[in-house]
Amino acid sequence: MQKWALILGASSGFGGAISRKLAANGYNIFGVHLDRKATLHNVDDIKADIEAAGAKSLFFNINAADTRARKEVIRVMEETFSNEAGTVQLMVHSLAFGTLLPVVFNPGQGGVVHKNQMDMTLDVMAHSLVYWTQDVVGHKLMKEGGHIFCMTSSGGHTVWPNYGAVSAAKAALEAHTRQIAFELASKSIAANALRAGVTDTPALRKIPGNEQMIARALQMNPGGRLTTPEDVAEAVLTFSGMSTWITGNVIGIDGGEDNAG
Repeated sequence: MQKWALILGASSGFGGAISRKLAANGYNIFGVHLDRKATLHNVDDIKADIEAAGAKSLFFNINAADTRARKEVIRVMEETFSNEAGTVQLMVHSLAFGTLLPVVFNPGQGGVVHKNQMDMTLDVMAHSLVYWTQDVVGHKLMKEGGHIFCMTSSGGHTVWPNYGAVSAAKAALEAHTRQIAFELASKSIAANALRAGVTDTPALRKIPGNEQMIARALQMNPGGRLTTPEDVAEAVLTFSGMSTWITGNVIGIDGGEDNAG
């Protein structure tokens, strides 16, 4: 039976690295991403690397938080498995799209987060994990022994200027992961949140004050460097081969950075 990974956010720094690492280790890839023409070359490069590794890939350029689009991806996955035996052994939620505005007070600048912006941020970066899990497990695309991972950050329990909505999403994402782990334990499906350290990705570069964030991480990380997407990809591969008894956790992949802070 062929093994597949479903990567939500497959063209991002983390998602791209994870896709490449898994493809090099025997996984076929279902990739979900949202890119305009200017960044589609990143997806082409990832797909080429997957093919070079001898793996298959099916990529979908959609809004992962859109119900109709999600249902269509699930339909294609079911069709794929009806033509050749396969299973989703691994799902990774790495969606980074949210509002970066103060939640209450923005002196001299105006503009605080509105309800629709808060709702969108929580829906994309947190709640979508629940809906994808419902469909993947409910349609029996993932079976016993499967692993679900989501990408969180220290922002789930700390503060940073303009990061309030995303921080709330990360905290909700961790709560969803605990509940999913609890409910899927009887099916021997594990769910864990991976807390990466500060990583120089396109998503980080959109955060106001990212230069200071990078400088602070370099100063306090015991390893003397930033976390890389490849660090996270290696961890996903390692944990995907471990017991599903390891579940419901927030696992730090940061060289001890969070503890040092």
